[in-house]
Amino acid sequence: MATVTESKPTRHASVLEAVRALAPKITARAAEIERARRIPRDLIRDLTAAGCFRMMVPRSHGGGGFDMPSAMSVVEELARADGSVAWVTMNLAGNWVNLGSIPRATFDALYAGGPDVLIGGVFAPSGAVAPVDGGYRVSGRWAFSSGCEDSQWLFANCMDAQGPAPQPRTVLFAPDQIRIEDTWSVSGLCGTGSHHLIAADVLVPAERTCLPFSDPPCLDEPLVRMPMPPVFAFGVASVAIGIAQGALEDIVALSADKVPLLAHTALATNPLFQNQLGEADAKLRAARGLLYADAAAAWGTAVAGAEFTPEHRVRMRAATTWAVNAAASVADMAYHAGGGSAIYAGSPLQRRFRDVNAITQHFLVKRDTLTTVGAVLAGAEADLTIF
Repeated sequence: MATVTESKPTRHASVLEAVRALAPKITARAAEIERARRIPRDLIRDLTAAGCFRMMVPRSHGGGGFDMPSAMSVVEELARADGSVAWVTMNLAGNWVNLGSIPRATFDALYAGGPDVLIGGVFAPSGAVAPVDGGYRVSGRWAFSSGCEDSQWLFANCMDAQGPAPQPRTVLFAPDQIRIEDTWSVSGLCGTGSHHLIAADVLVPAERTCLPFSDPPCLDEPLVRMPMPPVFAFGVASVAIGIAQGALEDIVALSADKVPLLAHTALATNPLFQNQLGEADAKLRAARGLLYADAAAAWGTAVAGAEFTPEHRVRMRAATTWAVNAAASVADMAYHAGGGSAIYAGSPLQRRFRDVNAITQHFLVKRDTLTTVGAVLAGAEADLTIF
């Protein structure tokens, strides 16, 4: 077993405090981040120093071992400052979970130099593998690899046709084994650098692969005991909640001085705006409350080593899906209340509007998720592979 470098304990309060200190700097650079279509490297260093990328790494490997709600609160705080920064942090901090069934020696080696390891990658099985002596030949093209340009390792899933039925096989690439295809020209979350990855007949050693749905876990951690899709769905929803909170704060600040066309007083005095703001605030607090309550309950189940029943699994996904769509409606209200002012590139409202609506397109929170939820609650058969 590789020796894991020891580091000082990473505590939730210290990371949250560091993120709050960084927030004004992040917000001030939001337009720059969008133009660059990635997080600036100096900001990646700042986030690393704050403990953001180690917060979810197991304590056995020098990380913070944060519980789910604590990690979500850090991501939410970042999203209040900028959605793209929060999205990349959420992914690079939690992607190690995709390697939870890789051989233990390989996992230990990843963190032998310390816990600040940035792991990018793609869950969708868009590649193919062919077994060869000592490993696999891998080819494929994978979309949506957030933060890939700053990743120190990159994973991808392929369909493995060996055995009685095809199943996904996770493979781990070193950056020099893969090509990043510049494809990230999009409407929202523009600063995440979520380009395509391309591999062409790359040899990956067997010890850097695993079958995530059938191989046993290589370490016993609460995050690994949880079903993988809800782990990331909680993170996705946390980004959306933070963006919506930021949008509410933006419109409240704007409403104090903005006098709409043909009005005689500031937007803040308008009864319709007041009504919409009150409803949006209640909706966002309800979404946050449900999201964090379900995350805390899931964490308790994982810590206890108890079973995640079908009802529990679908309700987690219902909470995350509903929370994202509630957050999008809150940001939508803030954007429209901003009127013509909100369409200018310098307005944070248009960016938040675009960012949160990009999140609604993620497969983990698509509206049809609730169809499967209802089927399980009604006692009908349902495919829970991605639940």
